[in-house]
Amino acid sequence: MGTGRITGCRVRLGDNGLMYFRYLKSLLRHKWFVFLECCKLGIPWLGVIHDWSKLLPSEWKPYAQTFHGPWGYENRPGWLIDKFDSAWLYHQNRNKHHWQYWLLVQDDDPDKILPMPDKYRREMLADWRGAGRAYTGKDNTKEWYLERRGKWNKRLHPETKAWVEDRVGI
Repeated sequence: MGTGRITGCRVRLGDNGLMYFRYLKSLLRHKWFVFLECCKLGIPWLGVIHDWSKLLPSEWKPYAQTFHGPWGYENRPGWLIDKFDSAWLYHQNRNKHHWQYWLLVQDDDPDKILPMPDKYRREMLADWRGAGRAYTGKDNTKEWYLERRGKWNKRLHPETKAWVEDRVGI
């Protein structure tokens, strides 16, 4: 059974508890860096409420199991991959700072790409910068974006794409 220290108290967490604690720690670290970036971009409130949906059970457990479970990301069981895919879809559809939120899947017509309002573009950029700082220790937004740009080219509204590329220096 794992243990963890929280402000001088010894807390017995168990294996699952430790997994959830580690996830909470990484989520709060990410949220902190996103908040700092949101403040720089003039949208501090969006930094405060950023990714709150990750605390909902439909996202919390699959995220914790995927990123801090015993399998490792690449060796996750199929059932967990399916649960995480659902959690990721919920997350995208609950959070306007994800470009996927602005992709309207049509029944009969081709998908429609909507422009992102400015405040959500800024939160998206803050999310990318904050994730880089939280998980790699540096702002690697330009490199990260360039790696994904080819896949996203036809999925970002031209106005959103131009704004993003201007801000990341492309």
